[in-house]
Amino acid sequence: MPPRAVQKPNSAPVNLAKKGPNRKAAPKQPIPPAERLRRLFTSLCAQIEGGHFANALKTCDKILRIEPNDEDARKTKLFLLLQTEQYDNALTLIETHQAQAPHDFEKSYSLYRKHHETEAKAILEDIKAKDSDHRGVLHLEAQLNYREGAYQAAFDLYNQLLDTAEPNSEEQSDILTNLQASQQHLEFLSKGFLHALDQLPSNVSANLESNPPPVVATTAIAVAAPAETQRLTEPAAKKVRKSRVPAGVTPGVTPPPDPERWLKKSERSTFGQGKRRKGAGGATQGSSSLDTGSGPTISNTPSKSSGGKGRKKK
Repeated sequence: MPPRAVQKPNSAPVNLAKKGPNRKAAPKQPIPPAERLRRLFTSLCAQIEGGHFANALKTCDKILRIEPNDEDARKTKLFLLLQTEQYDNALTLIETHQAQAPHDFEKSYSLYRKHHETEAKAILEDIKAKDSDHRGVLHLEAQLNYREGAYQAAFDLYNQLLDTAEPNSEEQSDILTNLQASQQHLEFLSKGFLHALDQLPSNVSANLESNPPPVVATTAIAVAAPAETQRLTEPAAKKVRKSRVPAGVTPGVTPPPDPERWLKKSERSTFGQGKRRKGAGGATQGSSSLDTGSGPTISNTPSKSSGGKGRKKK
């Protein structure tokens, strides 16, 4: 019998894809919006806990680009704007979403920080009509009264807040500080100014009531000395940069370099000075001078201008 043909087992399909650096990577699948929001909120919490408010604001903007109506992200952004003292941006955010979620207290606080006390007070009155026990409103009203000089009203509000504050809390510490400041102003207005008057010299306090009030000097700046004005108008002396000063040179002390140092020696103005001319006869050891009255006289003093070395004696 002829031998049976042996059937080979089916081999696994060969992967003909290229391997190595030239292989194209598979495109990444986009992250779903829900997963992106989860990661962004995780980063936002970490940034706020670490005090990185500038980066937290950027994260809030990323969240609002994905979900524009996210109320938590909008409230967090408003909180961060107030923390970083960006009151104009905070007011813009409040006005933009006023219909969806009004933030009257935050608006009043921003106006107070921008020194718009009248508008801030009007908003506080509306909030107090709805909720008279709002602690934030009482704090802000006390600060407004203190700024406007109504120290007694501020003192009463701080006492009211102190009665209901939690012991050993940060709020209680702030209330005690503000209460002490209001009390000091009240004491000065009631009797403190009398002690200040007693400390004045007698020659000043005796004529204090009869003297006219002091006049504010408006021409104090105009009556300036002419020398002062001239000194102000004169240009300031230009300082020499230390990096451009050579080593061993002191500005103003070391003499300046020769301006002709770049010329040839034969072209300089000092060339030939102090040198003896060639071919000129040497002067004698003594100098003679002619006196018109008594005839010629001979001096045995050696002349300093004689050049050359003396002749050797034989």
